[in-house]
Amino acid sequence: MDENSQDFSLEALRAGDRAELARVVDAYSGQIYRLALKMLGNPQDAEDVLQNTFLKAILHFPNFEGRSSISTWLYRIAANEALMILRKQKPEIPVPGEDETDEDDDYLPVQFVDWSSLPETELASSEAHTYLDAAVRQLSEKLRMVFILRDVEGLSIRETGEVLGLTETAVKTRLLRARLQLREQLSDYYRERLRQENIR
Repeated sequence: MDENSQDFSLEALRAGDRAELARVVDAYSGQIYRLALKMLGNPQDAEDVLQNTFLKAILHFPNFEGRSSISTWLYRIAANEALMILRKQKPEIPVPGEDETDEDDDYLPVQFVDWSSLPETELASSEAHTYLDAAVRQLSEKLRMVFILRDVEGLSIRETGEVLGLTETAVKTRLLRARLQLREQLSDYYRERLRQENIR
């Protein structure tokens, strides 16, 4: 995931080199903001996460050992910042890694629609993306974070586990549940799209 890690000088970053720090900010601002926006659904909150992530990164770079990639480390900070905001809104939300038990392991979706017959333009429409974003926001926080990191941001299972402090098994379990729940939530939307397509 972190193709740019080798392009940065950890020595310069630890020393607080402003030019090198600016390069890191430029390289990862887009991803961090997108993660926060998809997690929180509020541009102002996403801006706060973005700002706090890089402020904390700059503060802690002197102690960064490089055992994980820079992007994984930044995602971990951003994820914690986003979850802190969510906990202020909903105090019952656990911290990352605090609860690896997935109480809904036997969750099974109620209904599926096969939308493979829909034209590709329907699947890629802005309306479909808007509906998908809304469905993602309806996932529980722990499922939403795993889905965004893995399927939106493209982190590996291992990297997602590192960011959230979860085992790879827990990541896989939550990712499966997130995908199943999203597919179920989207079934009504695509059923209506299919109905309209058949009417034409």
